[in-house]
Amino acid sequence: MFVVTLTFSENKARASELMQAHKAWIAKGFDKGLFLMVGSLQPNAGGGILAHNATRAELASFVGEDPFVRENVVSADILEIEPARLDDRLQFLAA
Repeated sequence: MFVVTLTFSENKARASELMQAHKAWIAKGFDKGLFLMVGSLQPNAGGGILAHNATRAELASFVGEDPFVRENVVSADILEIEPARLDDRLQFLAA
């Protein structure tokens, strides 16, 4: 399981210009079964993604396709978590 943080960087002002392409990239992540949740980092610091169903290398490659990452609107950090204990509703993450 992975937590991806997308923290605004030097080209933050271009976010609105690239938003539709970024949203299309997010939709692709859900369609691929890679993303479980996306949301905003508060207050107005960027975004966060909960991902699974990929290797770290596969996820890093996909994150690199995000228009926000490519255009340096955000910097991406991928944190890998190996679940040690899960609520029953999240057992699918143990695989």
